[in-house]
Amino acid sequence: MVGIGLSGAQAQSPIDGALPDALTSRTARCCLTVTTTTLVVGTAASFIALDRAWYSGYDRSPFHFFNDGAEWLQMDKTGHFFSTYTLGSWSNAMLRHCGMQERRARWVGGSVGLVLLTGVEILDGTSAGWGFSAWDMVANVGGASLFIGQDALWGEQRIRPKLSAHLTDFAAQRPDLLGSGLADRILKDYNGLTLWLSGNVNSLTGCDALPPWLNVAVGYGAEGMITAMEPTYPETSPANERWYRQFYLSPDIDLTRVKTRSKALRTVFFVLNSIKIPAPALEVRSTGKVVGHWLYF
Repeated sequence: MVGIGLSGAQAQSPIDGALPDALTSRTARCCLTVTTTTLVVGTAASFIALDRAWYSGYDRSPFHFFNDGAEWLQMDKTGHFFSTYTLGSWSNAMLRHCGMQERRARWVGGSVGLVLLTGVEILDGTSAGWGFSAWDMVANVGGASLFIGQDALWGEQRIRPKLSAHLTDFAAQRPDLLGSGLADRILKDYNGLTLWLSGNVNSLTGCDALPPWLNVAVGYGAEGMITAMEPTYPETSPANERWYRQFYLSPDIDLTRVKTRSKALRTVFFVLNSIKIPAPALEVRSTGKVVGHWLYF
């Protein structure tokens, strides 16, 4: 059913082979109506849930800005970038499956994540505990632009943002900020988060000698953080006790280019393709130290 072998030059996704051409016009209209309604209602429900769960503990305030560009060595911005890209990619796939015209699906679907996270920023801007972050918006626009730009230029996604995460010991030092339970720690502990840009070798180089699913990924992470802002260190403080950035190089797999005739499995691969597979990795730290990992996630 699945072959890690030759496949076409175009990446597979849930819309490939999903028979949009075979849908009757009535079925296509129904599919689009259900999908767009789901996206609109889901976005509105997300705003309402966020407003009640996240902002209810803070007073409302006049709209204001907040400069958080220096926080968490920008790891929180990688989450914004990843989220707008991924939500745009998934929404575009849903609309294309229903037979929406390619250009329209690109702009409508590809903008869903940007619309959602812009709404979140507006809620931030009216909360006394937060503020509208221009740096968050830069990351939001960047993620949506990466998807829309590649789709317009190449008709496929040759470079995909992916995430990997692991548990660290830092959460135990600040469980209130970095999380205490498993899900909380994965979401809140930026020390264990890595954002990857995973590029498909064949499509980027035009070389067909290598397997079509083979990717090379570059990653970014940071470690040592138990507060949002980096503290001021004494001159005698050793480098291993300070915050540092991490840069990675690792092989990866584009699961959407794994050949399979199963539509269900293609959909599963499409969703899982937002996660970087565990693989050997080379890490270069901003301290100058180079570390090799036999298996990194």
